[in-house]
Amino acid sequence: MKSIFQHQSATADMSFVVREYLQPHFTSPFHFHDAYELIIISRSHGKLYVGNKILNFSDGEIYLFGPGLSHCFLNDRSFKETGETAHAIVIFFKEDFLGKDFFTRAELAPIKDLLQLSAVGLKLELPDPWLHDKLHAMVQSKGMEALLSLLQILHRLSHMQAHLHSINSTIPKIWPKQGDSNRLEKVIRYIIDHFKEEPNSKEAASVACMNEAAFCRYFKRRTEKTFSQFVNYVRVTHATNLLMQKKWSIAGICYECGYKNISYFNRQFKNVMGVTPMEYRMNHSNANAAIIEEAI
Repeated sequence: MKSIFQHQSATADMSFVVREYLQPHFTSPFHFHDAYELIIISRSHGKLYVGNKILNFSDGEIYLFGPGLSHCFLNDRSFKETGETAHAIVIFFKEDFLGKDFFTRAELAPIKDLLQLSAVGLKLELPDPWLHDKLHAMVQSKGMEALLSLLQILHRLSHMQAHLHSINSTIPKIWPKQGDSNRLEKVIRYIIDHFKEEPNSKEAASVACMNEAAFCRYFKRRTEKTFSQFVNYVRVTHATNLLMQKKWSIAGICYECGYKNISYFNRQFKNVMGVTPMEYRMNHSNANAAIIEEAI
């Protein structure tokens, strides 16, 4: 998947960058940085595309992306229809922002390990109110106070590696050409907005301003999936989110995700996740109970 490169520069009075995003919905395109990106999603939900993976994101989640890792947060249509404001706080910093050899010191070995792991993208699976408060306070912090807070945040994350989920299994490729990222983003947004209906390659090709045959070849090259495989991947990803909510029956989730019958839904879900929807629900209900108990 090709991406736009975004350079992040420190300000005159800070050696790293803190930004607060308040938008009707997230608008950043597929992109990657020459810096690490630490982000908390204060208010929003949708789909995150990072490297070669798709996952759901929602309120309160924390992510760490290494330099060069392509990613994009896209809001579901359901979030846009609420009229709520998407809110995120992002910290950008380079590995040498405190000097070339700063993170090689013995005391900082856990943080160095954390930064190396972020090359594949990390998601914190355990809720942590201290981290939430600290990240929100960073918006108003300046100077030494801000620097100490960032080091404290990295220190805490580096000692929570058991609860950090590696999003990609290997370091994804970076596509050097950037000219068609806008085209690909429009197609992905089309899929996100229509996966509950019947998105098709002909309409997607029109969105990309290409003929259908050329578009199908192009899409497979960029995403490493056929158009129908990608749509199915998005549907299954959405289903995993609904399976975590007891109010949804398996049949209800099937139709909500755009499938027409339960047996086909079960088959497609197992092809992607390796287990049936019911097995996934049972496995993750037990895991969530353990996480909540530990957080308490």
